[in-house]
Amino acid sequence: MTRAYYVTTPIYYISGNPHVGHAYTTVVADVLARTARTAGPTHFLTGTDEHGQKIERSAKQAGRTPQEFATAISGEFRGLWDRLGITYDDFVRTTEPRHKRGVQKLFATLRDRGYVYKGSYTGQYCVSDEAWVDVPPGAPCPDCGRITETVSEENYFFKLSAFERKLLEFYDANPDFMQPESTRREVISFVRSGLSDVSISRTALKWGVPVPRDEEHVIYVWFDALANYITALGYGSEDVQDQEKFGKFWPANMHLIGKEISRFHCVYWPAFLMAAGIPVPLSVRANGWLLFDQGKMSKSRGNIVRAETVQEVLGADALRYFLLREIPFGQDGNFSFDVLVQRYNGDLANGYGNLVSRVVNMVHKYFGGVVPEALSETPAEAGLRVSRAEFTIFEFGRLFDELNFSEALKNVWIMVAETDSYLTANAPWKKPEGRSDEEHKRLQARVLATAAEAIRIITALVYPILPDAAAKVWRQLGLGEIADAAKQSFLTHLAWGGLKPGTKFSEPAPLFPRAEKDAVERMQNLEDENNRSAVEAASSETAGKNQPAAPAPPTASPSVAPVMSTDPDESKANENLTPTTVVSHDREKPVETTKVHQVAADLSSSRLSSTPSDAPVDAPLTPQQSAAGESAPPQVPEDKKPNPSQAPQQTASEPTAASGESEHITIDDFAKVELRVAQVLVAERIPKADKLLRLEVDLGYEKRQILAGIAQYYEPEKLIGRKIVIVANLAPRKMRGLESNGMLLAASLPDGAPVLAGFLEEVPIGARLK
Repeated sequence: MTRAYYVTTPIYYISGNPHVGHAYTTVVADVLARTARTAGPTHFLTGTDEHGQKIERSAKQAGRTPQEFATAISGEFRGLWDRLGITYDDFVRTTEPRHKRGVQKLFATLRDRGYVYKGSYTGQYCVSDEAWVDVPPGAPCPDCGRITETVSEENYFFKLSAFERKLLEFYDANPDFMQPESTRREVISFVRSGLSDVSISRTALKWGVPVPRDEEHVIYVWFDALANYITALGYGSEDVQDQEKFGKFWPANMHLIGKEISRFHCVYWPAFLMAAGIPVPLSVRANGWLLFDQGKMSKSRGNIVRAETVQEVLGADALRYFLLREIPFGQDGNFSFDVLVQRYNGDLANGYGNLVSRVVNMVHKYFGGVVPEALSETPAEAGLRVSRAEFTIFEFGRLFDELNFSEALKNVWIMVAETDSYLTANAPWKKPEGRSDEEHKRLQARVLATAAEAIRIITALVYPILPDAAAKVWRQLGLGEIADAAKQSFLTHLAWGGLKPGTKFSEPAPLFPRAEKDAVERMQNLEDENNRSAVEAASSETAGKNQPAAPAPPTASPSVAPVMSTDPDESKANENLTPTTVVSHDREKPVETTKVHQVAADLSSSRLSSTPSDAPVDAPLTPQQSAAGESAPPQVPEDKKPNPSQAPQQTASEPTAASGESEHITIDDFAKVELRVAQVLVAERIPKADKLLRLEVDLGYEKRQILAGIAQYYEPEKLIGRKIVIVANLAPRKMRGLESNGMLLAASLPDGAPVLAGFLEEVPIGARLK
């Protein structure tokens, strides 16, 4: 008997509205759940993490109670998943009574078993990340760059140090527990370096789950959040049905997470469960970051892209396909509107959609919409069946089990291309001279029956990824509802020959209308409108209560136009038939799509912004306010993060034009400016711009292009290799058609000459100044 399957997403922290990065993990979970349901009982959990000091403060700033704030943002997540067709079986909220009950039981169990004790702690706390960090007082958080707070309070501690050897033994015995390999290496290295006991309660806030029998303490948000995976199944409940559900689905088959929370899921969570005597999950899979123009998507960076934007313009299936085909799971992947549209038109409209259109239309034209008898099989049909279809079914399953969605889909689209080529080579719409009507009818029957069966195989395989499109095609093939077929283990037993002669096709229906030239512009405009709404909402906080962002205006769907072919005979054969896609199909020149991970690593902007207008050549390089307000520091890989305690102290003031006196700012104002050490890699003059130099600088974690008005004072070749200070979170601007991403720090002498800031001591590139 097949064991029940349990897959989870992380529960998303409600500090901001959902974006396409959240959608990525959720879509992967949905694809796995849809696939698992074709084989047996499946439970798919997602939800929201709603406690903690950050939520408490955000709610107060918005003029709401924490519960009101949590309910509003949680509703945004749930509403988006519903619009995207996410088939979750449960949506857990950490403010629910069932969750509170289970968290308190887990805490009490650990305390009763001797793994929890009370102590006191003084350290630096990052409210933004809801985490203690090992930095000096007043230093910024090494992860997000925000100023930490010194906190002294009584806590309950979990004896994590007691599990160092147990965890390492568990990792050795279960090499597939955590993937990808980079996550596994990082976690094992962390544990081998030594584990300290960890705080699992707070007394400085009230918005959380109270510690049982000591309600002055609130259970630490990360302990609270991790428990959702078992509380949602009924852990802590006395109800018999809840207990049966927990026994049926736990341990989880797979926790899907973002790589930045791997320690919590691969170190703390297994240790909590071991201490409580509860089985450990079977696997944890970490996906990489979703980048927008090479910058990690985050609310603080102002470069998020909403999943609704893609859905409104291209549809939910387009987003699902792009995320799984373009981004190898476990690796960072770049999200680009341009590449999204290329992939949509090339693979979906010109590829799968056009193939379905051609075959369904011709079966209607030549056989009245009824699948003909193929009769004898020639080597061409045998090759398509054995070498491609049967091979693709096997490879798709193997790659899917490895979460290698990109390669699995690549194999399917090779089958799409080969089926299309088979159809073109045999040209059932063209009757050559010398071929009898009877012979031609037999060829038409053989070719169209074969192509239709290939489409059935393709559609069954892509159903978990393209559920809406697959359902339409399944109905067009006369097979009824694909969701009903999925309940009959149709993927488990998928084999050639399922489309029987005599099956009546339904009427053709549109699949993937070709994206018009303005699709990228429309999506960008929707995001710009969303950013403007966010800025306006943020500015309204000073007036009292934060207002929700206005929804983006609806846009019309692309119009459907008839299928066009380069073959005049096929075009004539398809006259007056209902189109199922809108493409310009040229079989001699297949549409090529650009892989995101192969886009040239130029020094483009790492922040989302609308295209700025060119500034005058002589315009001063002054800071500009970005469309999203405050811009946060870039995310730095763990092994390249500078030690804040080693960064030199830096202060600066600039006389005002009116009085020559310094205008006072607060420490919070200064903290917004991100100063970092960069090394000049390239320096060159810009033609016809006497004052500008184009620099390429290395920040350790990324390379940038910066334009600087110092050409009259510095020879370019003498700057190469020099370490300088730059403002790293300045909004990009355009000059002479080039984009500048940052500003050099220099002293201004009385004669106007700049003197670049530098260092006497050796300072690592990327180090942040404070």
